[in-house]
Amino acid sequence: MDDLIIIIALILLNGVFSMSEVALISARKSKLSAEAKDGNRSAANALKLQSEPDRFLSTVQIGITLIGILTGLFSGATIATEAGNYLTSIGLAPKMAMNIAKFVIVAIVTYLSIVVGELVPKRIGMGHADGIAKLAAGPMRLLSLITTVR
Repeated sequence: MDDLIIIIALILLNGVFSMSEVALISARKSKLSAEAKDGNRSAANALKLQSEPDRFLSTVQIGITLIGILTGLFSGATIATEAGNYLTSIGLAPKMAMNIAKFVIVAIVTYLSIVVGELVPKRIGMGHADGIAKLAAGPMRLLSLITTVR
């Protein structure tokens, strides 16, 4: 059960990266500039990220790739094994049970990763770009500083 919670958390975290990426790209520069001039630090951070898209997009890609690897490891190593054991217990041959379990788990996790971890968050990010860009800018700048080499 803990592994399932970890997988769901990873998919949601992937969604945060995807939503932040689209929001930061789609946010209106004029609105962010006006807010930054009024002293809004989050807007200033978002503008800084917009001015260095290669750097922040690399950070997003690193995050999404690492999350994908971890999601695959957890789903394949734990949930597929448990599902395979269950299928074996109801009478399927062990090898067939494990193959079916791996296929089904990979299909489910892939679907959830695409829909919950990519498509829905990107749509939300586009619809609320300015607010999400300001919210995500600080953490993304910090991650950008950690993950990029100059």
